[in-house]
Amino acid sequence: MCGIVGCILKEKKDVAPILFECIKNLEYRGYDSIGLATYDNAIHVKKGKGDIRKVDREQNFSNMKGFYGIAHTRWASTGKPTHENAHPHLDDSNTVAVVHNGTLENYLEIREDLIEEGHEFISTTDTEVIPHLIKKFMDEGLDLEGAVRKCTKKLEGSYAIVAMSKDEPNKLVATRKDSPLIVAFGKDGYFVASDTPAVLDYAREVIRPKEGEIAILTKDGIEIHDKNGKKVRKTPQHIDWSPEMAKKEGFDHFMIKEITEQSLAVKHTLGQKANIKRIIKEIGDVKRICFVACGTSYHASITGKYLIESLAGIACDVVIASESKYTARTWDEDTLVIFISQSGETFDSLMALKEANKTSNTLAIVNVAGSAMTEEAKYFIQTQAGPEIGVAATKTYIAQLTAIYLFAGLMAGNDKIIEELSRVPKYIDEVMKEKDKIKEISKRYDFAENAFYLGRGFSYPIALEGALKLKEITYIHAEGYAAGELKHGPLALIDEKVPVIVIIPPGDDYKKTMVNLEEVKARGAIILTVCAKGDKKAADNSIDVIEINSEVTDIIAPLVYAVPLQLISYYVTCDKGYDPDKPRNLAKVITV
Repeated sequence: MCGIVGCILKEKKDVAPILFECIKNLEYRGYDSIGLATYDNAIHVKKGKGDIRKVDREQNFSNMKGFYGIAHTRWASTGKPTHENAHPHLDDSNTVAVVHNGTLENYLEIREDLIEEGHEFISTTDTEVIPHLIKKFMDEGLDLEGAVRKCTKKLEGSYAIVAMSKDEPNKLVATRKDSPLIVAFGKDGYFVASDTPAVLDYAREVIRPKEGEIAILTKDGIEIHDKNGKKVRKTPQHIDWSPEMAKKEGFDHFMIKEITEQSLAVKHTLGQKANIKRIIKEIGDVKRICFVACGTSYHASITGKYLIESLAGIACDVVIASESKYTARTWDEDTLVIFISQSGETFDSLMALKEANKTSNTLAIVNVAGSAMTEEAKYFIQTQAGPEIGVAATKTYIAQLTAIYLFAGLMAGNDKIIEELSRVPKYIDEVMKEKDKIKEISKRYDFAENAFYLGRGFSYPIALEGALKLKEITYIHAEGYAAGELKHGPLALIDEKVPVIVIIPPGDDYKKTMVNLEEVKARGAIILTVCAKGDKKAADNSIDVIEINSEVTDIIAPLVYAVPLQLISYYVTCDKGYDPDKPRNLAKVITV
C-alpha cells in the first residue's frame, strides 16, 4: 500500500535526494502518485500523479531545500489518484505537513466539524483531516508530539503517520495503529519508513514502534515515547539484508531474481527447526487448527491443512481472513489459529488475529521480523526469504510452505518428511536449470484468453497458486480446480482454444489424475503437463511437458512443482510486454 519515508540529517545538507532514493525503494508496495515535503524556513511541497520518474522530471525533487523532510507514494483508497490527493498534505495555513498510510473510518465526520470551524480542504482524501487536527491542537498550546497524540485519539481506523511543523522545526513525529512503521539509525541521519527496504542504503539499526507509541526524530537522535509521553528504552535490531538484496542484481525483473532465490529461501527457513520444536512443545495438545490467510498465503494454508490432517490427524480449517468473522465464534481454548502472511501487516489477517487472541492460542508465520503480527501473536515463525520486491509472491510462498512442512512434520513426529525437506533446495535448483526450456514452452501460451490448472490432493493448491500467478501478472483469466471436479462444470469450458496445465506427480492420485488428463485431451484442449521425469504416459497425452525429478513425491510436490508454474507466468508476462513486478491494480502489502 502507501509508502512512507522521513529523514532528518545530522548535518545541514539537502535531504531531498536521499528521500527520493528511499521512496523509490518502496515502489513494490504499489502507488499512483508521489510527493515530498522539506523544511527550509518554510515547508516546501512537491508532488504529482504518475510514475515516480515521470513526476520527478516534472517536479525536480532534488532541487528542494532543507535538511529534513518526508516523502510518500500513494495507493488510492479514499479519493481518486489526482495531484490534489497526492501526499504530503498540509493544513490550510501550510504550517503542518503529514504523510499517512491507512484508512480513516470517521474522517467525514471530522472533516465536517473542521469545516464548521472554518478550515478549508483541497483534497478528497481522508488524510487531509490529520494536518488540520494537528494544527488545531498546536494552536491550543500543545507541542507537535502532544498534538499528534491528541489527534490520534480522534481517529478511527488504521494509520501510520509522520508529521512535521514549521512552528516546531528540526523535528519529525511519527506514530502507528494497524499499519507498519519503522525508525532507523544511520551514520548520517535518522529515518522513519513503512518498511526496511526503503532505508537499507542508509541505515541498518531498526526499531519497530508498538501501536500508540510516538517516535520523535531530531538531528540528535530518536526517542520513543509511550502513550503517557514517558521515554521507552528499546534495543535496535540489526538488519543484515544487504542493499543489493532489495535490488535486481542484474536480473531483468525482481520476480525472476526472487524465483531464482527460492532454494536459498528453503535452506534458510529450514534453520527454524529448533524454534518450531520449541513452539510445538509450549503449545501442547491441540484438538483443532484453523489457518487464516489471504491470496497466495491462503493456498499455502490449504497445503498446511492437507499435511496436518493426513500426518497428525488433527482437524484443520482454512479461512480467508476477510471472511473469518463467521468462523471466529468457533475458536476456543482447544483451537490453535495459525496466521500466514508475507508482510505480517495484512490488515484483514491482523484484525482476525486480534480477535483470535481473545479465546485461542495464536501462531503467525511471517517473513518480516518485528512486524505487527509478530507482536500480536502468542507465537511466531519467521520465514527466511529475505525482502521480496515483486508484487507476485514467489520465494515468500515457498518459504511459507517450508515453515508449514516443518511444523506439520515435527508435530506429527514424521522424520521422513523432515528428511525429504532437506532435499528440496536441490530439486528447485534442478528446475531452474531448465528455465530456458520453460521459457520456450511459455511462448506457445501467450495467445490464451483463458486457462485451467488441474491437480488432485496436494497438487490441488498448486493448481490454485499456478492460476493465481497467471491471472495476476499476465491478465489471462485462469482458474485452478481439483481434478475430480472436472465433470461438475469446468469440462463444459474446455475446447481447442483453452490451455490446460495438469499437475501430476507420482503418488496415490496419479491414476485418477491421468483419467482427467485424458478427458480434457478428448475435448481438444492444449495440454501442458508438469510430471515426473520419465513419465511416458503423461508425455504421450500432452502437447508440452515439464519434467521434475522423479524422487519428488506428491506430498512434497507443492514445494517444487510450483516453481515451473511461476516461471511460465513470468515468461508469458514478458512475452506480452507487461511488467511482472508491478501488475496493474495490485499492491504488495494490503494494510487497509
